[in-house]
Amino acid sequence: MNIVRTGFYTAIATAARLLAGLVAIKLVAWFAGPEGVGKLGQFMSLMSLLAVLAGGGISAAIVKYVAEYRDDQERLARLLSAALWYAFCASCLMGGVAVLFSHELALWLLGDAQYAGLIRLLAVAQLGIALLNYILAVINGFMDVRRLAFIQVLGSMVGIVVMVWLSRWLHLYGALLALVISQLLWLVVGLPAWWRSSYFRRSMLRMRYDREMSLRLATFSVMTISSALLPPLVNIAVRDHLALQFGWEQVGYWQAVSKVSDAYLLFLTTAINIYYLPKLASTHTREALLAELRTAYRYILPAVIVLAATVYLLRGWVTWLLFTPDFVAANALYGPQLLGDVIKIASFVLSYLMLAKAMTRLFVLSECVFAGTYLLLVYVFTAHFGVVGAMYAFAVNYLLYLAFNVVVARRYLGRL
Repeated sequence: MNIVRTGFYTAIATAARLLAGLVAIKLVAWFAGPEGVGKLGQFMSLMSLLAVLAGGGISAAIVKYVAEYRDDQERLARLLSAALWYAFCASCLMGGVAVLFSHELALWLLGDAQYAGLIRLLAVAQLGIALLNYILAVINGFMDVRRLAFIQVLGSMVGIVVMVWLSRWLHLYGALLALVISQLLWLVVGLPAWWRSSYFRRSMLRMRYDREMSLRLATFSVMTISSALLPPLVNIAVRDHLALQFGWEQVGYWQAVSKVSDAYLLFLTTAINIYYLPKLASTHTREALLAELRTAYRYILPAVIVLAATVYLLRGWVTWLLFTPDFVAANALYGPQLLGDVIKIASFVLSYLMLAKAMTRLFVLSECVFAGTYLLLVYVFTAHFGVVGAMYAFAVNYLLYLAFNVVVARRYLGRL
């Protein structure tokens, strides 16, 4: 499976996920306006945090080691049994914490204690979401892109139906509830699809503690959790800062542009994750790694430039289509955000080298440092430029991150 074919299947799957996300944003914009879109962003950040923490943050590890052990059935069985045990324990722990602090989380993130019940439901759902992430990671590790795309497309379509039904009935609360239920319904699609694969074994559903494999998973868990945990936390802090300084309506504009950015970049980040992580993990020579990186830049960088330019030229129409006329002020925020998107993708290609080669300390340190610099830049730039300063901070921070990754990649390749 080459990157072009992988890109084709992931594009179809991503389009379905994108459509589901845009339907959610559009419905919330209709029923709750800019303020509701801002709160939707807060809840989605919480979902991202819990999904990663509850699963133990080992999806990337499963992808990497399944790609390495796929021809060694004994080690593969040990890995997957340990991964399922690890994810189950983490899910129980994080679900319990979320239930315990549901009232405080509802007040902090959404400003209303009536959402505490929804957060408790999300906490209980983590067991199912962790199992889903495990299944998707195993399929990804075997590079079964077509099956992965099928699950994502059908799951997204089911999610859209649930989203429309519940949001029309319960408005903002219904949209947030649909986000939780839709994740669980993906299991209805994912489990049968996985069972029918040629590589499925019943042993893949057995849990067992394995010290060696658990330590390998824990190494990746630290990296994945840091990369998945810090961005939602930082974005929550940014939203709180913008709301305090400029009001929730302005947060809604910032969130709208950020969501458009996330939406079209999903095509590229999904392809990078599905193709390059297992590919780089199973590639060990300097020449082969350089060839993979050159191929990535040859295809991915021109694609993100074209997509960003298209979104910028059509920004007025995009805002009107995805949101409502109340969001017209968001059009002024697209320029620096889209420039930052191009730099972000350029840096992501190189950063996956750290993830694939288990450079744990360096990866975690870089995630912490650049999360801190982004937040600092937001405070500085918004004080001088207003809300658009948050977009300037985004672009500048990723420029610094790109420079860092260039240095790391050159040093690693130089040692081979």
